[in-house]
Amino acid sequence: MYGVLKKLCSLCILIFKQAPVAIKIAIVEDIEDIKNGLNLILNLTDGYECNCVCSNGTEAIAKIPSYNPDVVLMDIHMPVMNGIEAVRILKKKLPHTQFLMCTVYEEDEYIFDSLRSGATGYILKKTPPAKLLEAIKDIYEGGSPMSSTIARRVMTSFNESDIIMPVDVLSMREKEILQQLSRGNPYKKIAADLCISAETVRTHIRNIYEKLQVHSREEAIRKAYKI
Repeated sequence: MYGVLKKLCSLCILIFKQAPVAIKIAIVEDIEDIKNGLNLILNLTDGYECNCVCSNGTEAIAKIPSYNPDVVLMDIHMPVMNGIEAVRILKKKLPHTQFLMCTVYEEDEYIFDSLRSGATGYILKKTPPAKLLEAIKDIYEGGSPMSSTIARRVMTSFNESDIIMPVDVLSMREKEILQQLSRGNPYKKIAADLCISAETVRTHIRNIYEKLQVHSREEAIRKAYKI
């Protein structure tokens, strides 16, 4: 009997280790075809799970906090309440949830208003499904995915001359890491680009947060840059 139980326990452990942890996603989108299509793609893909779908910002504020998703796919232009205002409210309630704007708008006004509200990524609705899934995984793992045209606009604004903190507040290395963060790079890429360890990157980021008196990547970028 002991031998059988031991084998069963070993099998359970193996299954548990192999089972992927699904990324919990909420969708906020007012166009039914798009909303249903996104929901179908996510729930048919291993490692992704969507059990919360909303049609506007007001509904999102009512439903999403109890679902507590890892990532929210947020449209901008919607009836009742737009996505930017919804993110601003939800980010305060769910500071660890990542908000990925998914929209047709490419204008600077929408991009930077979204970032100021607390969004961590910004992609266009024309993004192919495979790229969308990559973006969700990227933002979940600490990145800030953006469609190429959006990233180009952001990078134009995030020049070193735009850092408004005094020179003696952040070291040169900390400024380099802050710039890497503004590009949406995860810790591993920052470490590789700067030829340092991921743990050293984390130490520098903790120091940046302490010096700027912030608690997140988004707060650090908003405080240090003119956006």
